[in-house]
Amino acid sequence: MVEISGLAPARFATVKDAFAANFAAGDELGCRFTLVEAGEVVLDIWGGHADRAGTRAFDETTLTPIFSTGKAIAALLIARLVDAGKLDYAQTVASVWPEFAQAGKEAITVEQVMSHQEGLSGFPDKMDPALWFDWDAICAKLAAMAPLWPPGTASGYHPITFGYLAGEIFRRIEGRTMGRALREDLAEPFGLDLWIGVPDSEFGRVAELQRPNALPDFGHHNEATRAAFLTPWAQPGGQGAAALRRLELPSATGQATALALARLMGALANDGWLDGETILSPALIAEAARQRIRGQDLVLPYEMSWGAGFMRNETVHPWGPGDETFGHSGWGGSCAFADPDRKLAGAYVMNKQSTDLLGDHRPRRLIEAAYAAL
Repeated sequence: MVEISGLAPARFATVKDAFAANFAAGDELGCRFTLVEAGEVVLDIWGGHADRAGTRAFDETTLTPIFSTGKAIAALLIARLVDAGKLDYAQTVASVWPEFAQAGKEAITVEQVMSHQEGLSGFPDKMDPALWFDWDAICAKLAAMAPLWPPGTASGYHPITFGYLAGEIFRRIEGRTMGRALREDLAEPFGLDLWIGVPDSEFGRVAELQRPNALPDFGHHNEATRAAFLTPWAQPGGQGAAALRRLELPSATGQATALALARLMGALANDGWLDGETILSPALIAEAARQRIRGQDLVLPYEMSWGAGFMRNETVHPWGPGDETFGHSGWGGSCAFADPDRKLAGAYVMNKQSTDLLGDHRPRRLIEAAYAAL
């Protein structure tokens, strides 16, 4: 039996039972699940081990790699620029990043990039995986690249390149990286244990991952999917784990606690309020979450509904019953979501990865139990 620690009121007893059942089934190594309702943390539980050898407890200080769940943070940071009048979703990327106009991309808009429509899901031609550690070089490759499909005709999920695209748009306007802006504007002021690029001083808190034994089943192997996921150079490599932790890549290298993620998404579920301050206006929350495209994704094996950087719940429903719920999931199972209709948000992080691409059965079980308890 796993020892479950944290805040677990009686009304969420079934959630705690589901949490224990995931461990009993052998599906977990260590994990944490947090719920925020109307700005208040109402459930926050954790258990298991932070390392594969089982010598280090997974506790309230454990940082966990969240992979693509970090795209929700990137979406929020872009939305805050729009809210401040510094950016418009409808303007062209080339208006802030002139080099991006190459190869017929001059008309591509910010919202097309944010909703994975512009056709740059990955690099089809062979490259050194270590090149991902050179921000300027990757951005130059993306600026010069021709789209893999006609922009605006379909979405095709960008597992890695999304972070450079959104991050460079942000940097061109703000003059800061997304990692620095997250730290200065949100993480430090609100006490959120969120990182895009982890300093060496925090390495001792990072959970050790247990990787899955197989690749996800994409159901199709077209050029967009292959470039995104299925080449030896589809993700950063060759520089070691420490360099990967330090890399400020909003699409893939975020580290967080479930509490921090749930509090941040809790603000988006609660008219933008976080600890008495507005981090995003209600109008911009609705605009960021508004559907930009819906249909069969060219990379993921699902019909997807995309907002401006957020996955929308209405097609696959990984996060409860609400069609207007939005958030993001990450490789291996992590997720964070906001349900404005119920003013509810939640986050799940773990260090035993599954092959599920979206709607991992472990958080789904917890989230379903939570909604039933409400």
